[in-house]
Amino acid sequence: MIETAFTPWASLSGGVLIGIASTLLMLFAGRIMGATGVLAGLFQPASGSDFAWRAALLAGMVSGPALVWLVSGEMPAIEVPVSTPALVIGGLIVGVGVTFGSGCTSGHGVCGMARLSPRSFVATAVFMASTLATVFIIRHVIGG
Repeated sequence: MIETAFTPWASLSGGVLIGIASTLLMLFAGRIMGATGVLAGLFQPASGSDFAWRAALLAGMVSGPALVWLVSGEMPAIEVPVSTPALVIGGLIVGVGVTFGSGCTSGHGVCGMARLSPRSFVATAVFMASTLATVFIIRHVIGG
């Protein structure tokens, strides 16, 4: 059984930081901080400055463990409770969903809902319902 850790302060802190970052990106660059859109635009940037902000944002997203290591002297424990094939299949499913949904949880759930976008409210409701159904099936029907 996969144990779910309850981390309200870490979760709140991360949410506040994501909110501040997305607000600043919208304020100063007029861009939405949807992770998949940022990544996709990195491969087809509109200009050199477009590439620069996307690369800086993505570098910041993946450098968290190194920052924890520098501050604490220890790498954070990263536990992946599923197999590599499950990760690949999950990634492909997410990629299809992002394509059909015209965005990801950060684009719709954080930025779109903050802009009161009806499409983002629907997309976020679908994300949450899908997550609820998936967790229920995996944990209670299949028994993983």
